[in-house]
Amino acid sequence: MASGAPEQSSQMAEETPSFLDKFLRDFPAPLSAESPLPWKIPGTVLSQEEVEGELAELAVGFLSSRNAPPPLAASLAHEAVSQLLQTDLSEFTKLPRPEEEDSEEVEEEKAPVTLLDAKGLALSFFNQLWEVCSQWQKQVPLTARAPQRQWLVSIHAIRNTRRRMEDRHVCLPAFNQLFGLSDPVDRAYFAVFDGHGGVDAARYAAVHVHANAARQPELPTHPEGALREAFRRTDEMFLWKAKRERLQSGTTGVCALITGKTLHIAWLGDSQVILVQQGQVVKMMEPHKPERQDEKERIEALGGFVSYMDCWRVNGTLAVSRAIGDVFQKPYVSGEADVASRELTGSEDYLLLACDGFFDVVSHQEVAGLVQSCLAKQQGSGLHVAEELVAAARERGSRDNITVMVVFLRDPRDLLEGWAQGAGESQADRRSQDLPSALSEPENNTPWRS
Repeated sequence: MASGAPEQSSQMAEETPSFLDKFLRDFPAPLSAESPLPWKIPGTVLSQEEVEGELAELAVGFLSSRNAPPPLAASLAHEAVSQLLQTDLSEFTKLPRPEEEDSEEVEEEKAPVTLLDAKGLALSFFNQLWEVCSQWQKQVPLTARAPQRQWLVSIHAIRNTRRRMEDRHVCLPAFNQLFGLSDPVDRAYFAVFDGHGGVDAARYAAVHVHANAARQPELPTHPEGALREAFRRTDEMFLWKAKRERLQSGTTGVCALITGKTLHIAWLGDSQVILVQQGQVVKMMEPHKPERQDEKERIEALGGFVSYMDCWRVNGTLAVSRAIGDVFQKPYVSGEADVASRELTGSEDYLLLACDGFFDVVSHQEVAGLVQSCLAKQQGSGLHVAEELVAAARERGSRDNITVMVVFLRDPRDLLEGWAQGAGESQADRRSQDLPSALSEPENNTPWRS
């Protein structure tokens, strides 16, 4: 986690040839039109704007399942997507069905969306990926480099007592590699999405928010603005999809983009992120809930209402006031994210991102103690911290889906050692504070001697 680029680049250089050799042994030639696809197709059609995110997701998931080093998976995915997008995709154009054209639910003013056949596109993309692997087996380009920093991230997610698992999460330390960003600023992206009314919106956000952020021109100079626009654009894209496919789901979400030594966060709804610095919680955000005065006023100004029905709800339905999707609750449920930024000094311990299934039963102030206890139990290993936190939320009565992601900003062994030293110093301070009274009034009136 703490080592820099040389070690990780060396590891990637060692693992790349063996991975590519095995891949090309398993797939000695491109697929034919009759060949079964090695991955699940993302629906029947894709809009032109969805292609980059969906195909990158396909490739990274597929390559990772074959144990590709994450930087290599991201670099191969980027190269294959880039090459495919430079070709003429018109052969995959798929005309909308008559009932879709006549649907009253489709907004009259929306721009026309070019739809592409997902199956044909996925087959062509696999063959493009095969070509890239074949080229890289001979010579890996110098641009395929590892991230400057390694990350230790602990993630755990459970369905819990709910019928369906509607949470999704993203852990993308190789952000630059996936989108071909070559500037010297290292970037890593982490996100949790908590779906409701189905998983479609959460899955969509987990694929497209970071893809939309990467294509924003302002990303290098104004990352928080890029994140805000990425949420807005993802919401707009999903609403078009929801109307085409008659989907009603929505999702809250929270993400963290670390660019060099700056932390940028964006959020919609009640999924949250907290920063812990030297054992103390630093609050960076306020979740969007209908009972918040500013949210209530915004909803009422639009003609909606907030009422209490076992909890505060927008128009008597949703318990969150901002989300991606929820097509029938727009504009009362807003797709506009809030953002915040903070410079990192190196004294920060970790970030914790989680859905309301966790934060409804665990307060911010309890997090640091729980994490410290987990690390002590695991002798400084941070790998299973998220699992322990999820278990704690279940024990406290959470019945919702629970997703917890802990992104360590310092080595957890160093954190544990620092806490132990701090506890020792605190104990010594207490003893030294008690010492004068012990000297001035010795027990049994016996004079103190050195």
